[in-house]
Amino acid sequence: MLLNNREFEHYTVNMTISDVIEVMRFTYPRLVVKVNGRLIQKTDYDTTILNENDDVKIHHLLAGG
Repeated sequence: MLLNNREFEHYTVNMTISDVIEVMRFTYPRLVVKVNGRLIQKTDYDTTILNENDDVKIHHLLAGG
């Protein structure tokens, strides 16, 4: 699995987006998550199962003014 364009070495079968966030210790409350180019809603983080060949992007949502 790729995470942010790098090989994710902690991948396990039936891993969810929430699992990846926990393993990577992402604590920022506002994240943008895409799996294979498809936007994933926060309510689906616990139920979205990732596959070994998925391309996952997790970015911090930043805004300024």
